[in-house]
Amino acid sequence: MTSRLNPYLSFDGDARQAMEFYKEVFGGTLAVNTFGEFGQPGAEHADKIMHAMLETSSGFTLMAADTPPGMEHSAGTNFAVSLSGDDDSELRGYWSKLSKDGTVSVPLEKQMWGDVFGMCTDRFGIPWMVDITGS
Repeated sequence: MTSRLNPYLSFDGDARQAMEFYKEVFGGTLAVNTFGEFGQPGAEHADKIMHAMLETSSGFTLMAADTPPGMEHSAGTNFAVSLSGDDDSELRGYWSKLSKDGTVSVPLEKQMWGDVFGMCTDRFGIPWMVDITGS
């Protein structure tokens, strides 16, 4: 798998409805995972979207999630740029450069779903998410 760069949108509880709408608009295949499927089955937000991905035949990829409890949702700034793939060295290199002189909100480390993942905001104020599959 090559690395991919795409928008990642955050929603205030209506990610499923939004992604279903975008599927109607663009077509494609929509994959949805809830917080309940990833270790929080009894939580109040178990049915909310932890990760959704729409991939279209035109080559578009759009990812999204509901903002987890305890994190602020702010309309208008509810996006990040996502870098993902399985090239550990390449993606760690991007992470190193993007996070330098920026702010790390989630360190790049192994997560409960099995990937290495991190979030940072670069020195220009752009939020980034880096996910290394199968690391």
